Amino acid sequence: MQTFPNAGGGAIVEAMAARIVENRAYLSEIDGKIGDGDHGVNMAKGFGLAAERLAGRDTTLAEALALLGDVLMGEIGGSMGPLYGMMFTEFAEAIEGVERIDAALFSTMLHKGLEGVQSIGSAKVGDKTLLDTFVPAVEAFDAATGGGRSFAEALDALVEAADKGRDSTIDLVARIGRASRLGERSRGVLDAGATSCALILGSLAEGAARRLS
Repeated sequence: MQTFPNAGGGAIVEAMAARIVENRAYLSEIDGKIGDGDHGVNMAKGFGLAAERLAGRDTTLAEALALLGDVLMGEIGGSMGPLYGMMFTEFAEAIEGVERIDAALFSTMLHKGLEGVQSIGSAKVGDKTLLDTFVPAVEAFDAATGGGRSFAEALDALVEAADKGRDSTIDLVARIGRASRLGERSRGVLDAGATSCALILGSLAEGAARRLS
């Protein structure tokens, strides 16, 4: 059975932070079309701060996720800080104290993060939010493992579904947040939260896949 170690997993979070920082301008550009235009700036600030505090430390994945969650909830502005902060905090709690993470525990972690996001917002799939990425990604992972596919194959399925979910937001009308005021004018543009969520899940999956044994 494939698993990966919790120990040393802080590197996964550092790589994730680097990806968000690299995409700062892109995320803000997307957000500027139907939102405040600050999504990339706020996300890069939070992930960058977390990366600075993780640099040179040998942390578990759980410890790094908890630190990232704390930074996002307490030190950045915008609406996404609390949502992602809760997600990463729940991720961390799900795997805290565990030596190795298998597909079943990874699924539990994903579900706890999803439940955390849903607990502080009223959005649902189809509302043009990060849930349009997150929900199908989790469902695809579970379907893959339930169908007898390996952990690595399930991670691939997660990434593919996350990207498809992100792309689906182009054709959706925003029903939550600032963009919802635009009505039909919000159609035809990617949702910034769905886009950053795809970057996050993709980076998380890639980091886990590289450590599988």
